Amino acid sequence: MNAPSSTYGLSREARNLHWLLANLVEEVPGVRSVVVVSTDGLMLLSSDARHHAAAAAADPSAQDGPKGSSADLATIVSGLGSLTLGAAKLMDAGSVKQTMVAMDEGSLFVMSISDGSLLGVHATPDCDMTVVAYHMALFVGRAGHVLTPELRNELRRSLEHAQ
Repeated sequence: MNAPSSTYGLSREARNLHWLLANLVEEVPGVRSVVVVSTDGLMLLSSDARHHAAAAAADPSAQDGPKGSSADLATIVSGLGSLTLGAAKLMDAGSVKQTMVAMDEGSLFVMSISDGSLLGVHATPDCDMTVVAYHMALFVGRAGHVLTPELRNELRRSLEHAQ
């Protein structure tokens, strides 16, 4: 699978993360959109909107994510991550590994990445939650050790230039 054209000029690590994210969206049934959010709430990676536009054309009832915006999903993931971290501190329960919210019309998964970043996935209500969580854990395992401060800065800059 080739890296999207939006990854031109990025480091090998950044291209690999883009590829892993695209693979998560394309290979896991029921995944609508995916974001990676830094510890300070800034979006580092998001699923390709063109992929979702093609899916919506094929199935008009399909939604890209909350209001169709990766930025909206990033905000929700950041807020939910902060809320669950605060709850864990109040309960003296240690770190938060994963949060899952099941709704009538969708599911939201948030998983911690080793550097404190968060992986958020918006999925269909009928998704296989164990499959989604398994693939998220694979992504976290592969991405966690490469998300250095330098790579996070590179990813932020690439998102700013894409807008």
